[in-house]
Amino acid sequence: MQIRNIAIIAHVDHGKTTLVDQMLRQAGAFRDNQVVAERVMDSNPLERERGITILAKNTSVRWRGTKINIVDTPGHADFGGEVERIMRMVDGVLLVVDAFDGPMPQTRFVLRKALALGRKPIVVINKIDRPGADPLRVHDEVLDLLIELEANDEQLDAPFVYASGRDGTSTLHMDEPAQDLEPLFETIVRAVPAPPADAKGPFQMLVSTIDYSPYLGRLAIGRVERGTVHVGETVALLPMDPAAKLTSARVTKLYAFEALDRTEVEETSAGEMVAVAGLDGVEIGLTLTDPEHPDRLEGIAVEEPTISVDFMVNNSPFAGKDGKFVTSRQIRERLMRELEKNVALRVEDTDSTDTWTVSGRGELHLTILMETMRREGYEFQVSRPRVITHDGPNGEKLEPYEELSIDVPEQFMGVVIEALGKRKGTMIEMKHPGQELVRLLYKIPARGLFGYRSEFLTDTRGTGIIHHRFLEYGPWAGYLEGRGRGVLVSMEAGVIVAFALNNLQDRSVLFVSPGDAVYEGMVVGENSRPADMDVNPTKEKKLTNMRSKGADEHIMLEPPRVLTLEGALEYIEGDELIEVTPSSIRLRKRLLSGSDRKRVSRELKRERAS
Repeated sequence: MQIRNIAIIAHVDHGKTTLVDQMLRQAGAFRDNQVVAERVMDSNPLERERGITILAKNTSVRWRGTKINIVDTPGHADFGGEVERIMRMVDGVLLVVDAFDGPMPQTRFVLRKALALGRKPIVVINKIDRPGADPLRVHDEVLDLLIELEANDEQLDAPFVYASGRDGTSTLHMDEPAQDLEPLFETIVRAVPAPPADAKGPFQMLVSTIDYSPYLGRLAIGRVERGTVHVGETVALLPMDPAAKLTSARVTKLYAFEALDRTEVEETSAGEMVAVAGLDGVEIGLTLTDPEHPDRLEGIAVEEPTISVDFMVNNSPFAGKDGKFVTSRQIRERLMRELEKNVALRVEDTDSTDTWTVSGRGELHLTILMETMRREGYEFQVSRPRVITHDGPNGEKLEPYEELSIDVPEQFMGVVIEALGKRKGTMIEMKHPGQELVRLLYKIPARGLFGYRSEFLTDTRGTGIIHHRFLEYGPWAGYLEGRGRGVLVSMEAGVIVAFALNNLQDRSVLFVSPGDAVYEGMVVGENSRPADMDVNPTKEKKLTNMRSKGADEHIMLEPPRVLTLEGALEYIEGDELIEVTPSSIRLRKRLLSGSDRKRVSRELKRERAS
């Protein structure tokens, strides 16, 4: 049987998961009467809600005698660790590019990883039916990108396919009609090399990803590089550190990927992607080998995190009322368990037994972890994010910079350029992709993007599109202004009443509603001025002997701003925390008492004066 192993890579929202749906349908992976959800590969609830791919997933189709193993990868640079680790499993990549947007920052990110490993791309210019699409312009832009990323001659000779993933059609030439995905399948079989298959040598496999089964425990997923493995055989587990001791385990189950299912098999040979059960303690990057031939494969190199936050045990007055897992032991165990499958994450203990520093590739990377934990019943607090700095060759301080891509209508271009200038952004390029949009490309400190997304959506009235990716480490950019406005801080504990909010809403944006419980030190809104203000949201109307029919019915409150984890993480300052519980996201001051905050403020002023 012929085998082809490919990964589908693309910028977020360029349609790769929808394209995989159509490939599965047209290859006969589903019964004629089978009910299949859209974006069937996005099986995680968070992926379906947000419309993005977070976890790399395996599937396969059979096309005229050839088995095509497909790995659907995330398009967001925050989940680049997922992309980097699976590139070792495949022999070619399907680069999906939007026929209107063209190559975007994360297209560049994932493509660079693929080219560095010598993988030959097949370029799929998708959404050719989209209004304003210009496939020929995008064709030239992709070639320019390949040249810029120093692709070799074979990679530059990449085949191009023009497709509509939504309609399930493709063609090799724009002047030919597109009927189905047969041209795409034929291009994959022709252009992607068969995996190196030394079936007679001793068994060898690199663990590229980990899954978990409640019945079988950990499942090691990867491509068999050499030899054959059978159920019941003993294999050696070689750690990435050559000095570490190797262990051995017995293979209890073997699974091959068939469409969306795992099919149990008795043996598998070189070139095939498999899931192996029975290996306690297996981790990503380990090499599985024949015990008689412990030959180690090169481990998986993953770029270092750039942003960190502190996870803390919840110590607010509402602690323990909502979550099932609230103790330091439970939170630490959960964070350490995440490290087993999230290779781009780092967790470090601190001097405090109830605080841990968690580092990731971006705010989205960290907030997906937080959202997953709160849905599992965990309760905790999170600090303001901070960038991870490095020391330069001459001892200078270096910080991470991002490449920022913005599509914005021309009338809002001025306000966006002004805002990015204040955040130490440097314009690299400006061009007009069409449809009265301007595309701005910036180099900006990662710190400069904290809190900018919500400001950007306000400035552009929701019409702008913003994407960014890690670019490089560069010189420290100096002081950056924080949030321009203060917050409203509750000075009392109790239940919020509409009368009190009615008096506050003229000079603030509220985060709470009548009937919500509140405690001293909790942030209930945003002030219209730069300074924080202590308020009493529980204040009730005084009763008098005078009566006015319907006087209390005229209170009209604006809907409060709904806090999301991403929005809260961007919003808070250094003296504030996010309280995360299964049912609530609250903002609070680190010091709940107003007198304590005033005392610390006076001490800081004295220190600055001296």
